[in-house]
Parts: sequence; C-alpha cells; structure tokens
Amino acid sequence: MAHFAKLGVGNKVLQVVVLSNDAILDEDGEENEQKGVDYLNNLYGTNDVWKQTSYNTLSGVHRLGGTPFRKNYASIGYKYDEVRDAFIPRKYIGYSILNEETCCWEPRVPYPETSPNRHAKDENYYWDERSRSWVLDKFFALNP
Repeated sequence: MAHFAKLGVGNKVLQVVVLSNDAILDEDGEENEQKGVDYLNNLYGTNDVWKQTSYNTLSGVHRLGGTPFRKNYASIGYKYDEVRDAFIPRKYIGYSILNEETCCWEPRVPYPETSPNRHAKDENYYWDERSRSWVLDKFFALNP
C-alpha cells in the first residue's frame, strides 16, 4: 500500500491517505510519486500538494530493513521540511533540539536514569518547562 500526506500552509500535514500500489505504478511497473499525486488530485478534484510517506520509516530507520524514506512516517500535525526532504513531528517539549539524523525532537537534558533499586517501569518522569528539568511524578511513583 502507498501512503500520501496532504500538505497545507507551511507544509503542515493535514491528512494521510492510503492508495493501492497500482495507482502509483508507471508503464514499467515502477513506483512513481507523481502518479499518486495526480491520482489523488483527480479523485478529489483539487490541486493539493501531496508527498508520499513510508509507513515503515521512523527516526530515519526502516523497520523492515529497507531503505528509510523521508525520515518519519507522516502524521497529522507533522511538518514536511523541503530542505531535509523529511517529515518532522510536532515539538512537544519546548526545550528540545532537532536531531538531524532522525529528524525527531530530543530533549536537551537527557531522560533520567532509573534508580539502582527500581525498575524503569516503576518510574515516570515529566518535563517541567519552568525549571527545564525532568521531575519524578510522585503520584505515579506511589501507585505503580
């Protein structure tokens, strides 16, 4: 199946649709992104901007061992970056930086290591933007 992301203002992903691979094959049986774009615009009667995306690509890695495509599978709210030819997720933590290899946001302060006498599943931290630090969720720690 082929997946396409519809882009809006600022290259923000507005919609992701799935097409049969047959809709994007050229005369030689090769995938052709423009055929998919033309198919979708003909189907919807529009002249929208569409970009193909790979369901199996996350953080610049293809989960089945294939060639990664556009760094991340597109999702509503992501942004398509033309320079990087990549889909970039929303930035959830303000104090984070973009990893150029994965095109994902990473906190500038690493997630805390778990305490030596606890399991990772027993600790839950959240990011506090005011202090720009990870804070142990005391409620979660009391109710594992």
